[in-house]
Amino acid sequence: QLQVAESGGGSVQAGGSLKLSCTVSGYAFSVCGMGWFRRPPGKERELIAKIDSIGSKTYVDTVKGRFTISRDNQKNALYLQMDSLKTEDTAVYYCAADLRRLEWADASMYRFWGQGTQVTVSS
Repeated sequence: QLQVAESGGGSVQAGGSLKLSCTVSGYAFSVCGMGWFRRPPGKERELIAKIDSIGSKTYVDTVKGRFTISRDNQKNALYLQMDSLKTEDTAVYYCAADLRRLEWADASMYRFWGQGTQVTVSS
């Protein structure tokens, strides 16, 4: 079975940076479409960035210009570089994978999920 695990969360001050990592095992990482989701306190989980198997990237408007999604197929790893963090970015961040080529509107269809990693941004 395809396994997903996130790491790199923590607590930072507003304006700071964090880099999240996600490792995938159980299948050829290079063929997986990957997404970063987050769930702020008391709110629903939302897709904030995705990258498909050929490297095409898409972001939600609220993180454009601040967050960068990338993948390293040699390391079976997905990354989310988060810069200029705001208190509104406080959330549990999740890595998700799927073998299907999912569009942005198909966010609810990701089948393989990590356990989540907490990001807390203080003012």
